[in-house]
Amino acid sequence: MACRDLARAERAAEEIRQSTGNGNVVIRHLDLASLYSVRQFAKEFLDSEDRLDILVNNAGVMMCPKWPTEDGLETQFAVNHLAHFLLTNLLLPKLKSSAPSRVVTVSSIAHRGGRIDFDDLLFEKRPYSPLVSYQQSKLANVLFSRELARRLRGSEVSSFCLHPGVIRTELGRHVEGWFPLLGAVLRLPSLLFMKTPWQGCQTSLYCAVTPGLEDQSGGYFSDCALKEAAPEGRDDEAAGRLWRESMRLVGLKETC
Repeated sequence: MACRDLARAERAAEEIRQSTGNGNVVIRHLDLASLYSVRQFAKEFLDSEDRLDILVNNAGVMMCPKWPTEDGLETQFAVNHLAHFLLTNLLLPKLKSSAPSRVVTVSSIAHRGGRIDFDDLLFEKRPYSPLVSYQQSKLANVLFSRELARRLRGSEVSSFCLHPGVIRTELGRHVEGWFPLLGAVLRLPSLLFMKTPWQGCQTSLYCAVTPGLEDQSGGYFSDCALKEAAPEGRDDEAAGRLWRESMRLVGLKETC
């Protein structure tokens, strides 16, 4: 378990150990707002682990203020996309040597209507919008997963992305600051359309462990079924360009 808050991570890990009887649950520090942290985590993992069967890129932020990361990057694009992009690329050798293996990237239905602004990915020129930034980062997840599948064709490493649903978690904690009424609505526990965390993880688990999904690599899933991504998420030219720009921003050379 790669987590930013090690105290909360240890509580979660202990709950897993107790409920499953599996004592082999390891936590390691990973702060996706730091490319240095991503590189350190990947190095420690590659040095200590023999296999990597499933990588789930799950963590993220939603509609936060315009905060720069320690690398000077816009937080939503950096945390939701660039950190997962870097982590996946650094771990690719282990994924390939462990094949058949899978990469599962959690996106959102918010990718619909999103746009990758290649002239201003980090909101250095245009006015910052928390929603537009979030949509761009979630569209980046879809395009990354699609391009990864294309590049890994024939390697027995599959790539999937998904919309988990609207879930009752702390992900929306920044929403109220921008849209007070929406924030108040999201706090109402009685809203039937919101999933519990257990329900919200089911599509991630489906993509991670369901046999026979390999021929759907590059696909977008929701409610444990293959769905069609928005047209913006099926743009192969944009996917390739985003890959190249992401390589530049995180300081990587071609790995696959």
